[in-house]
Amino acid sequence: MKYIFQNLKLTKLYIFFLFLSVLNIFFSTGISLAKTFSINDVELSTPFEINFDKNKIIDEGFVQAFNQLMLSTVQSRDYQKLKDIRLNQIKSMIETFSIKEEKFVNEIYYIKLNVSFNKKIIFDLLEKKNIFPSLPVKKDIIFMPIIIDQNKKQVKMFSDNIIYDQWNLNTKQYELLNYILPTEDLEDLNLIKKNSENLENFKFSEIVKKYNIENYIISIFFINSEQTRILNKINFDNKKTLKNTSLKNIDFNNNNEVNKFIEILKITFEDYWKSQNEINTSVKLPLTISVDNSNNIKIYQLEKKLSNMDLIYNFYIYKFDNKNNIYKIIFNGTPDKFIEVMKNNNYEFETVNKIWVMK
Repeated sequence: MKYIFQNLKLTKLYIFFLFLSVLNIFFSTGISLAKTFSINDVELSTPFEINFDKNKIIDEGFVQAFNQLMLSTVQSRDYQKLKDIRLNQIKSMIETFSIKEEKFVNEIYYIKLNVSFNKKIIFDLLEKKNIFPSLPVKKDIIFMPIIIDQNKKQVKMFSDNIIYDQWNLNTKQYELLNYILPTEDLEDLNLIKKNSENLENFKFSEIVKKYNIENYIISIFFINSEQTRILNKINFDNKKTLKNTSLKNIDFNNNNEVNKFIEILKITFEDYWKSQNEINTSVKLPLTISVDNSNNIKIYQLEKKLSNMDLIYNFYIYKFDNKNNIYKIIFNGTPDKFIEVMKNNNYEFETVNKIWVMK
């Protein structure tokens, strides 16, 4: 009888651990590959003719989606290194794709695609090309272009400013910076005119704070008879930078010339923002973290966070018992950066015998 009772106890214990294992498998990723980079609403169209080939159009969409992804994650100087990537290689990096919309209108075939690329494979490719990618972080900023015509002694800020008028006319889907132009305000204009002789030292916070956006770029164009000097006062995440450049005079009465100039400026600003979010993928820091597994919902939430963090190269459950899940994490950065990233996501750790234990 005693022997049967002991067997029953062992059976119950076995069932308990089996149940715990099933729960962990159900709620856990087990092995979590890197998350995907998603490029949505890739639009293509082609005449519906006898030699119409839908697969060929979709392949063109894959190439277009890849180019959009690269334009949003690498700086312009590095984008040239990716010109030799072939279609088959692009396809090998695609995790999933879907046709969001397709239609025929007046014998024209229209299609809209969503394409997801495997982040880990993308980072491996860029590392082989010796390219440091950047986190594709979207950012709302105030953009204030001010033209100072030193010959005519004029200050142009709003409707009489061609850069202000044309800045947002040709936005690209891959651009990370969303430019918010200030609304016409006579007080602002008078304030700028009053300080036009000292704009390099003028603090624009009084104007910018009205828009409840901390990030801004103030571009001041000093025009004289010989050249145009541009002073960019940039504030991203409370990091202030001054950038000065000079170039031959721009014909501000020529729309095409101004549009080309705007495109160059936007590339410069995009590159600067990317430089602030660079990932050194050659740094692969192995970490071991321990997490209390008594709350499977929290486990699920943690794993979802990890899989959505661009600096997490990979992670998986190394082992688990009835108390803890032990994870192996490969992190693209330093231990201090890992602490910072996790703290920003409301997770804190303490180190015990080289294992990071989540509090």
